[in-house]
Amino acid sequence: MKKSLLSAVALTALVAFSGSAWADVLIGVGAPITGPNAAFGAQLQKGAEQAVADLNAAGGMNGEKIVLSIGDDQSDPKQGISVANKFVADGVKFVDGHFNSGVTIPASEVYAENGLLMVTPAATNPQVTERGMTNVFRICGRDDQQGGIAGKYIAENFKDAKVAVIHDKTPYGQGLADETKKALEAAGHPEVMYEGVNVGDKDFSALIAKMKEAGVTLIYWGGLHTEAGLIIRQAHDQGLKALLFSGDGIVSNELAAIAGDAVIGTLNTFAPDPRNNPNAKEVVEKFRASGFEPEAYTLYSYASVQVMVEAANKAGTNDPVKVAETIHKDGPWKTVIGDISFDEKGDTTGRNYVIYEWKKGDDGKIGYFEKK
Repeated sequence: MKKSLLSAVALTALVAFSGSAWADVLIGVGAPITGPNAAFGAQLQKGAEQAVADLNAAGGMNGEKIVLSIGDDQSDPKQGISVANKFVADGVKFVDGHFNSGVTIPASEVYAENGLLMVTPAATNPQVTERGMTNVFRICGRDDQQGGIAGKYIAENFKDAKVAVIHDKTPYGQGLADETKKALEAAGHPEVMYEGVNVGDKDFSALIAKMKEAGVTLIYWGGLHTEAGLIIRQAHDQGLKALLFSGDGIVSNELAAIAGDAVIGTLNTFAPDPRNNPNAKEVVEKFRASGFEPEAYTLYSYASVQVMVEAANKAGTNDPVKVAETIHKDGPWKTVIGDISFDEKGDTTGRNYVIYEWKKGDDGKIGYFEKK
């Protein structure tokens, strides 16, 4: 009896030791899995899932299996904080996310307080990396970069345009609009109208009437594709002949589904299409074979996971504090969107923005194409 008891105790200890020695590494994906921005949430989730599958096949994180924990922040800051706290409680140490800047900023405070490492593939507001946090990194560019490019492009290519700067009052939307407004003014082309609308608004008739009265011929939109599509369609239906120009927040094929043919001619800034990067060829083929088109931030999400895992393997530890130190001091990190290095703030170096135009492709479908 005693021998059996001792054997059972020894076996339990062995299992416990084995479990702690080879525990799964949890990576959280914080994104709007549901709600109006679920298209972007799907990009982040799918990108992370494929990255984890490929990296586990290559040996995981320091030989340990990577497991994803999905947190649905619904593009809501309060829900984002709840997701962040749940990640902490569940033992997540690394986070790929979030999408919205207005969610990323408060969630990152929770991560900083609890020693988690966060790499956002999509949050572009400058304040994400301007707060001196050593655990926060950004794969994408910043709104002061794309806003500056948009403002300069408008001033140079639409010299006679009467510009309305409209935003959705969020850190991302208003931040991007304000950076573009600043660039327009610096170029001697100030806007004739500046307005904020609410996320979730459906009827823009009053706004469109006001723009018609002001003689607006170009709308700069700071916000996401959901409201942008409605503004484009309603402006067209109400006879306002104004081009809409926006940022990376409209880079979803859902925009065309909302706006219809009225979307043709719309312009936006985004990085050079990562699907065309030679490093992404094999991964893009995997996505397409599964029936998912890896547009916009899908490959950025994949790259976020790559950076964390590659740095952990180089550091020889899964301690997020030490991995963050390694990300800062080493690199460049090889990813599907190219080699990535980070500055002292956690911003990626070498990111740039180009102009895209929405038009019909050779297959007759409307999409966004880089302007040459």
